[in-house]
Amino acid sequence: QISWTPLLVLGYLFYLLLGAMVFQLLEKQAETHFRDQFQLEKLKFLQNYTCLDRQALEQFVQVLMEAWEKGVNPEGNSTNPSNWDFSNSFFFAGTVVTTIGYGNLSPSTVAGQIFCVFYALFGVPLNLAFLNQLGKGLNAHLITLERWVQKPGRAQVQLAIFLTTGTLLFLVFPPLVFSYVEGWSYGEGFYFTFITLSTIGFGDYVVGTNPNKHYIPVYRSLTAIWIVFGLAWLALVFNVGAGLMEKFLQLKWHKPDLSLAEGTTTKLEDEPEQPRIHIPS
Repeated sequence: QISWTPLLVLGYLFYLLLGAMVFQLLEKQAETHFRDQFQLEKLKFLQNYTCLDRQALEQFVQVLMEAWEKGVNPEGNSTNPSNWDFSNSFFFAGTVVTTIGYGNLSPSTVAGQIFCVFYALFGVPLNLAFLNQLGKGLNAHLITLERWVQKPGRAQVQLAIFLTTGTLLFLVFPPLVFSYVEGWSYGEGFYFTFITLSTIGFGDYVVGTNPNKHYIPVYRSLTAIWIVFGLAWLALVFNVGAGLMEKFLQLKWHKPDLSLAEGTTTKLEDEPEQPRIHIPS
């Protein structure tokens, strides 16, 4: 047998290198443009307000950055909704236990930081157990559907229906809602949806943070519930993809024993093939 583990490691490293080169090619020039534009805007600001010097402007920019890091949006005024009302706190608790961690909001008090550590220490395993149980329920539902159908090929149809329905519920329709409520484009809403459900969570797009919009109180709480079920579905899809990739590598790089293969072929000829769905939970 030929071990495919070194090939998988090399492929993994190659994929990371490829991503680094593509991101550098796509983003570095835009970053340079934005940096130059920002410096130009600061110069224009100093020219228009001669009572300020560069040091005072840099201090004000530092204040803005610190406010943003503390979760305070520099736009708007002091009447903006609190980031720590119950709905927003519920949403934040969900981002902690699901390890999304957008980064736009974090505890600023020592007591809050200590509590966050212990809350995540017990909450992350609890979340994994919940998602695992939810995945088992979805897997059992698929197996039940499979038993209802005995015709060959229908198992693949059921899997396609499962993937299509989940894609519509968790990846296609939610961006329409976010586009309407947040004022994003559909592409931005879809980007936020996938980055969230995959637990990447960059934090460049977060729902319910625009100070110029009035959200219903349960908006972010409902979003947190959608995230939990979307995580379970997408994790199931990722597990299926990982299982298929492992099987492909094993079939490609493992040399089968001819004698065992002949015996297996004879046995399969005696027993009719039954369609099966295997969804790792």
